[in-house]
Amino acid sequence: MTDTLPAARPAGAARPAHRDPQVLRWAGAFTASTLGDSVYHLALSWAAVSNGSAAQAGLVLAVSAVPRALLMLGGGVVADRFEPRRVVIVSDTVRCLVVLGLATTLYVAAPGLWVLAAVALVFGVVDALFLPAVGALPPRIAERDQLARVQGMRGIAYRCGAVLGAPLGGLAVAVGGPATAFGAAGLLFALSVPLLYGLRLRPLPTEDRGRPGTALRDLADGLRYLRGHRVLGPLMVVVLLSDLGFVGPLNVGLAVLAEQRGWGASGIGWVLAGFGTGAGAASLLLTVAGRVPRAGAVSGWTMTVGAVSIGALAFTPLLPAAVAVAVSIGLLAGLSGALCNALLQTECDPAYLGRVTAVSGLCSLGLAPLSFPLTGAAIELWGVGPVYVVSAAVCALSGIYSLAVTAVRRAELPR
Repeated sequence: MTDTLPAARPAGAARPAHRDPQVLRWAGAFTASTLGDSVYHLALSWAAVSNGSAAQAGLVLAVSAVPRALLMLGGGVVADRFEPRRVVIVSDTVRCLVVLGLATTLYVAAPGLWVLAAVALVFGVVDALFLPAVGALPPRIAERDQLARVQGMRGIAYRCGAVLGAPLGGLAVAVGGPATAFGAAGLLFALSVPLLYGLRLRPLPTEDRGRPGTALRDLADGLRYLRGHRVLGPLMVVVLLSDLGFVGPLNVGLAVLAEQRGWGASGIGWVLAGFGTGAGAASLLLTVAGRVPRAGAVSGWTMTVGAVSIGALAFTPLLPAAVAVAVSIGLLAGLSGALCNALLQTECDPAYLGRVTAVSGLCSLGLAPLSFPLTGAAIELWGVGPVYVVSAAVCALSGIYSLAVTAVRRAELPR
């Protein structure tokens, strides 16, 4: 079965991404996989808490972060060398089989926490392969001038998975316990596989394929390419700074705010729902518009202004007002992040996209979460307000940096 299209259509003949069967199959597979991931994490949390202490459950949930951080760059090499579609298919197939195996085990026995930790470890390894490969797929299935729209569609799919996955997982746990929830997650992973098999990738130009070499040489080549690129190199700094300033307040800090102000767990849910609504609106805007003029400058300004909203959240005592602030954070920071991803997709040579996506993912998912314990310790020492102000300043610094770098500020999405 052939895996590539014979040739790309002329740009003028390209259909919009939201009407392209190729892109729709990819979006459906990504949505199913994201839903499965959300259901899996909820089931894992519930099973871990039910079978051990809170500290033990925390360790189980943290296990997957280690291989994901350590192996992410290698996953980028694998995606570029072995074709991203195949890597994603293998990743979702492995996740499906592992989760269905765990569901079966829970139905017939009561395994200890070590089984849950082993599954979490496997998921961390698979994530290190899956995430770069998913990032490398869009330029191989859509025209270059449609990649911004594809990123908007990806954002909508991710928000749908995150919003619908939690209640779906909770319903499955309520009906049949963690085993049923793991089974549902496995079926969702399985649903993505036939959709992915239906994709036909555009071939890389011969000159973009590069010389075959060792994995270490491929990785070194990718890092050299990234370091020497006038837009992509600075974009990695922007991604790292924005996530370092963003994830602490929206995770550790939000829980502290809700406790101090009596919002409760439902208050956290409302604030996160507000953020998700704003981010979803930003993705919808990019999907409909397809292109934002002066994308680099808009990304920098929206992150800089969005940083003000992040700082303001710590000084908003009423829950409805906090939800409104969260909507503005999601809209502004979400648009900035979506534009950064779109610029990454359009500026990067497709032959290097797996490795470049791996570096971006390492910044977001490997390095930025290291701020969690620092955020908690800083809140205990200085309180919520100062920590939110400093975090907002870091986010603003990312926006100011992107505006200060001429190549990023002037970066445009293709017409």
